[in-house]
Amino acid sequence: MKRFLIPFLLFATAASALADDQEKPWKYVDAQDLRIINKGWDNTLRDYTRIPAYLQDSVRPDLWERQQCSTGIGVRFATNSSRIGVKYELLWNTHLIHMADTGLKGTDLYVFEGDSVWRHVNTNRPYVNNKEEKIVESTYVSNLDTAKMTEYMVYLPLYDGVNKLEIKVDSGATITTGRPDIIDAKTKIVAYGTSILQGGCASRTGMCATNIISRELNCEVVNIGISGEGKMDNCMARAMAQIEDADLFLIDPVPNCTEMMCDTLTYDFINILRKARPDVPVVMLEGPIYPYARYDSFFGKYLPAKNAAFRRNYEKLKAENPDNLYYVESIGLDGIEDDGTVDGIHLTDLGFRHYADKMVPVLKEILFKQ
Repeated sequence: MKRFLIPFLLFATAASALADDQEKPWKYVDAQDLRIINKGWDNTLRDYTRIPAYLQDSVRPDLWERQQCSTGIGVRFATNSSRIGVKYELLWNTHLIHMADTGLKGTDLYVFEGDSVWRHVNTNRPYVNNKEEKIVESTYVSNLDTAKMTEYMVYLPLYDGVNKLEIKVDSGATITTGRPDIIDAKTKIVAYGTSILQGGCASRTGMCATNIISRELNCEVVNIGISGEGKMDNCMARAMAQIEDADLFLIDPVPNCTEMMCDTLTYDFINILRKARPDVPVVMLEGPIYPYARYDSFFGKYLPAKNAAFRRNYEKLKAENPDNLYYVESIGLDGIEDDGTVDGIHLTDLGFRHYADKMVPVLKEILFKQ
């Protein structure tokens, strides 16, 4: 009988905590009443879709479908609650064979510590109780210090959409939009790209590269990574140019483009941004050289050829006007003990850390140079 004692005690403790949570009343606060971060446009079809509604008739159906993923969007708030939870309605309740559900349709809670450090608190497991309504409800953490207001952030799903999201706190707790200088809206990066930029295949939402960059540069990063559809459509460049408070454009489309597309589409796409917003820096990022390209002779030549076509357009644009145009060479995904990808293309959390480590110094120097 003794061998069952510890598991029984653990179960009893967990059950007791759950019962305590159920007895104490919650207050549900619509995230729209808090501070939404990392969103580029207000005129979207739903609160947590990512491109303007007027583009629906101008873009391919697949692009329109995939921009409905809420990737990159977050909620900032401060509270003195002893518990924090979340309740949200998924758009699809989708599943992928190569990505953890916690990253695909879960949410992350982060807490702000000290003067500049964000720390991961917990991730909800996105279990849907009612498959018809697609509702997820979880408690991130309990037994918090209620003597002070603490700053928090929740990141939304990377590869699913959200119809509605509520933050749960104690019924008597205070909850506000938080300090405006934390994830400062006065500095905004607009990032455009592919499934890699979108966050495939992070194990949790906070590990998407744009979310890491946002935390480390203390600025908003709008994620317009659209799986399979980062193909440098001119209408997307024109829409991005309308984001009035954009301080930098990060352009990372090569993985979704053929060599011909890199050769023929890059110039016009970048030129639209530069003509519309000449004072906003544009950073062009080469496509990654995937690990298998070391062995596959076709891709060993083809991936560098795509990058070469992309770079030729950069050099042409730079020769015409050298101001506010930057180029970053390929991020080698095979350079970190070969564990940078899930499937040879999409990134592990280590791969996203590698991406951020390369881009943060570049972006920081451009954004904050004296």
